[in-house]
Amino acid sequence: MNNIQYMEVPSNVLTGKDLDYLSDMFQWNYGAYKKMKNSVGQVTDQEIVAVMDKAAGAFDQNLNTILSILGGVSVE
Repeated sequence: MNNIQYMEVPSNVLTGKDLDYLSDMFQWNYGAYKKMKNSVGQVTDQEIVAVMDKAAGAFDQNLNTILSILGGVSVE
């Protein structure tokens, strides 16, 4: 009855909706990264500075992941 076929491996294509979502993710992470980097100089507690640096690193990693996704696909 149901002849639904599923892909075992997703295609290497991004839709417009995918690009919108990746763009939003990039903007959120970039904004958070900038806030961490710009605010860290105003903090004197070294434990908080360490947490802010760790958070900035996570946001930077997310940015690079998004860029690598965009670099390895074709856009339709």
